[in-house]
Amino acid sequence: MSQQDIQAPFPGVFYRRPAPDQPAFVEPGQAVEPGTVIGLIEVMKQYFELKAEAAGTLTAFRAGDETVVEAGDTIAALEVG
Repeated sequence: MSQQDIQAPFPGVFYRRPAPDQPAFVEPGQAVEPGTVIGLIEVMKQYFELKAEAAGTLTAFRAGDETVVEAGDTIAALEVG
């Protein structure tokens, strides 16, 4: 097994849930498939889905909910293989 980082494609604010009163898209320990939405990045009031690119298990979030991130920052870790 190996670890794959899910990185921010551009700067913005990272959100783990679709709305404040909604549950998180995924939780650590949860299996994901390619294309699974793990969070949103907001840029100037526009929201972009951040998706897993491989099948695996989400092991940890490296960025907190509602955290400002820069392009290339690691958002989450995925165990694949």
